Amino acid sequence: MPSNKPAATLVGRFLVAAPSMPDERFQRSVVFMCKHDDDGALGIIVNNKVDDLPLAQVYKQLGIDAPHAAARQPVLFGGPVETARGLVLHSADYKRDETMLIEGGLALTASLEILKDMAGGGGPQQAWLALGHSGWSPGQLDRELQDNAWLVVDADAALVFDPDLDAKWQRALDRLGGKFDPAFYSHQVGRA
Repeated sequence: MPSNKPAATLVGRFLVAAPSMPDERFQRSVVFMCKHDDDGALGIIVNNKVDDLPLAQVYKQLGIDAPHAAARQPVLFGGPVETARGLVLHSADYKRDETMLIEGGLALTASLEILKDMAGGGGPQQAWLALGHSGWSPGQLDRELQDNAWLVVDADAALVFDPDLDAKWQRALDRLGGKFDPAFYSHQVGRA
C-alpha cells in the first residue's frame, strides 16, 4: 500500500516566508504545517492576527459565555483559504473524534465544541483560533520551495503559542543559525 506522505514531509515544521516572498498575503509569515502529503498541504499562519477581532467577540457571536482572558487573545488569520472557517491549533492534551494529531505534540480541531470547551476551561492548555488556513494543491508547495519563496525551519510549541506575534518571523529565521539577516537573502539563491 503506497504511503500518503511525501519522502520529505513538512508536517510539524515551519514554513517561513523568505524576504523576497512574492505573494503579499504571505509576506513575513510563519506557517505551521499541519498536513503535507500527495493530496497537497495545509498550514496555519501563526504570526498574523485578524484585526480588531478578539476571541471574546467570536464567543459572543456564537452565544458562548466568554472567560475574561478571551477579551485580550487575538484570533489568527490562518491563511487566505476558507477565511470564514475557524480552526483551532492547539496542544495535543485535548482530543475529539475530529481532531487531527500533528507531529511535535500539537493538534488541529475544527468544531464548535472545542470553542465551548475552551470557554468553559475544559479545552486544551494552549490554543489559537484561526480563521482560514493556508493550502496548497499537489505539487504547488514543492514548486514554491524550489523558487525560494519559503524557508523550512524546525518548529516547536513554544514559538507556535508565543503571544508576541510581531517577533515570530525574525525568531523563526534565527533558527537557521545565528542571527539571520534578511538583507543578505536573495530570491535567486542556488541558481546559476
